[in-house]
Amino acid sequence: MKTRKVAMCLMAHPDDCEFLAAGTLVLLAKHGWEIHIVTMTAGDVGSATLGPETIARIRRAEGAKAAAVIGGQYHCLESRDLCITFDEATLRRAMSLTREISPTLVLTHSLECYLLDHEITARIARTASFGFACPNTVPGPLRKDAGVPHLYYADPIEGLDPYGRLIQPTTYVDISSVIKTKTKMLHAHASQRAWLRAHHGVDEYTHSMQNWSRRRGGEIGVKFAEGFRQHKGHGHPHDCILAKELGGLVKVQP
Repeated sequence: MKTRKVAMCLMAHPDDCEFLAAGTLVLLAKHGWEIHIVTMTAGDVGSATLGPETIARIRRAEGAKAAAVIGGQYHCLESRDLCITFDEATLRRAMSLTREISPTLVLTHSLECYLLDHEITARIARTASFGFACPNTVPGPLRKDAGVPHLYYADPIEGLDPYGRLIQPTTYVDISSVIKTKTKMLHAHASQRAWLRAHHGVDEYTHSMQNWSRRRGGEIGVKFAEGFRQHKGHGHPHDCILAKELGGLVKVQP
């Protein structure tokens, strides 16, 4: 059976996906993949001057604008920023949307990161990707070809776990050819770029993303790259679908 080309990037906040995995999504879109960017929250804490409802409304619109750059769709699961919980209600919302999308590839946060919102989102993505195709988990139609998708964890912020230890990817994706598009997607999150630019006095938002992508690229001898670790637990596919789809742009570590 031919694999459907549907990618879902499930991360905690608007701009997380653009910062950590958008280059890979751009490449997949160019290869005919359907792209869904999903955030657990609308980023309602992400402003020093605006109230939670106002900034959340702005950031939902920014998320949709960023996804539209590559013809993707944006979804928000409406948890509260800094309060993402691994509980039944949250899991059922995540599994319901995952069933609706029925992805064959899921990208999410690292299981180890500086922020618990990121770590919990990774666990939610792990559970939803395994459970959405079980008929009894949530109501709603289930595709006949729905099954456990390939699952990859993106780099943690700054590549470090909560103890400051460097985490090395198992899979690198060369995004050198699409770094401008990745940057354009990140720039769609203007509220965050302006906030950090005012706070730091420089465009730290863009520089941080590009500098980290440049560092990962240097590890495999290219200009820019994104790093991932593939989940290979029981039930999940073990072959590297990124390498299958993107060929020489992907380097898998032994």
